[in-house]
Amino acid sequence: MSQVVTRFAPSPTGYLHIGGARTALFSWAYAKNQGGKMLLRIEDTDRERSTEAAVTALIDGLKWLGLDWDGEPISQFARAARHADIAHELVKMGHAYYCYCSPEELEQMREDARAAGKPPRYNGYWRDRDPSEAPEGIKPVVRIKAPLSGEIIVHDHVQGDVVFKTENLDDFIILRSDGTPTYMHAVVVDDHDMGVTHIIRGDDHLTNAARQIVIYNAMGWPVPEMAHIPLIHGPDGAKLSKRHGALGVEAYRQMGYLPEAVRNYLARLGWSHGDDEIFSTEQMVEWFSLEALNKGAARFDFVKLENINGHYIREADPTYLYNVMVETAREVGRENDVTGLTANHNTVLAALPELQPRAKTVLELIDLAQFIYALRPIQPDAAAAALLTDDAKLVLAGIAETLGGLADWSVPAIDAAMRSLAEEKGLKLGKLAQPLRAALTGRTVSPGIFEVMVLIGREESMARLSDQIGG
Repeated sequence: MSQVVTRFAPSPTGYLHIGGARTALFSWAYAKNQGGKMLLRIEDTDRERSTEAAVTALIDGLKWLGLDWDGEPISQFARAARHADIAHELVKMGHAYYCYCSPEELEQMREDARAAGKPPRYNGYWRDRDPSEAPEGIKPVVRIKAPLSGEIIVHDHVQGDVVFKTENLDDFIILRSDGTPTYMHAVVVDDHDMGVTHIIRGDDHLTNAARQIVIYNAMGWPVPEMAHIPLIHGPDGAKLSKRHGALGVEAYRQMGYLPEAVRNYLARLGWSHGDDEIFSTEQMVEWFSLEALNKGAARFDFVKLENINGHYIREADPTYLYNVMVETAREVGRENDVTGLTANHNTVLAALPELQPRAKTVLELIDLAQFIYALRPIQPDAAAAALLTDDAKLVLAGIAETLGGLADWSVPAIDAAMRSLAEEKGLKLGKLAQPLRAALTGRTVSPGIFEVMVLIGREESMARLSDQIGG
C-alpha cells in the first residue's frame, strides 16, 4: 500500500475555527497513526478574505495546537494556471465543454425549470453544440459533463456507502469565464497533484464529494478514500455558533485553555476509544482509526472542556505553567499581572503547586497568584470584604499581636501559634483563617493561608494585616 497522505485545507478567514481545528487534528492523528504525512493547503482563492494576516492567524492556531504538517503550505491561488490547464484538457478529452450562456439565459432556464416543477439548474444547452455556433465576444465558462444516468457512490469511512443519482447532478462549472477555477475543480486537481490518499472533512462536503468524483473519473484519476465527519453542535443540538463556542482557537488560548487540553477535548468530539476521557496525544495517535469516528453529531460542552483543562493544569510542570501564565497575561493585555508575575518569578513558582489544584483555566491561576504581588493596601473583593467586619478586625488585631512575637516564620510555627490562639479565644481555627485570608489576599480562596504568609514573607504579611486593622 502507498504511503498515507492526508491534508488540511482551510480557507483563511482570519482565525482557525474550532471545527477546522478538529478536522486538522483528525487528519494529523490519522497520518501519524499510519506513518504517513499531513499536508497543509491554504484555499486562498477568495482574494478579499485571504490576507497575509489571515493566513498567519491560521498557521499560528495550528502551531499553538501542536499540529505540524509536512513540507511548505501550498497556496491554491498560486496553482490557478494548473487548474485551468486541466479544465481545457477535459474539454479536449470530450469530458467537458465551453458554455456561452449569458446570465439572462441561465436565469430563464431556472425559471422554466421551476415552472415545470423541476430543480432550477443548467439544462445542458451547450453540451453537444458545435463551438462554431458560439456568439462573438462572449468568454465561455467550462462545464464538466456529468453522467446522464446511473449512480455515483461515495464509499465513506464514517457515512458508509452514500449513493447519488447522476440525474440530480448538473453540468457544473469548473472554470469561470475569467479563467479562474471553481472550488469544486481546484480541490480535485490539488488533491491529485499532492498525492492525497485520504480526505477527512466535515459532512457538509458530502454532496461535493459526488461532484468531485465526476472530475476524478473524467481524468481517470484514483479517488481518495474519504471520511466525512458530522459537524460539531452546541449543547442544545443546534449547529455550533459563536454563542456555543464556535470561536477561533486563539480565543481558547486567551480564555486560559492549554493546547494539550484542547487537543484531548477535540479528539473526544466525534471520536472515541472506549470510555476514555483523558488521554495523551501520544495515546490518541496510537489508538486513532477512521472506523472509530462517530456518525452522530458531537455536542460542544464548555463544562467538560473546563474539567479536562483543570486536569492538565493539575498535572502540568510549574515552570511550563508559569511561562503560559505570563504569555496569556500579556496576550489579553493584563500588563500589571505580567509585571507582577515576572518580578516575583521564584515566589510564583513556589506557590504554583498550591494553586494548581484550585484552577480550571490559566486565567484563574493568574487571579489566584495575584495575592503574591498585589499592591498595598489590598483591595478585597466583595466576598472578602464581607468577612472583614468590625468583630473580624478585632480578631485580626489579636492575630497580629501573636504573630509579632514569633521568632520562627515557618508554616509549622505559624500553624502552632494560630491553633494556640484559637484555643485561647474559644474559636475554631477557621474563624481565624477566614478573616486572615481576606485581609492578606483580598480573596476568599487561596492556597493554605499559612503557606501564603511564608510565601509573601513576615514583613509583607504584617504590613497587610496592619492596613486592614487600621482601616
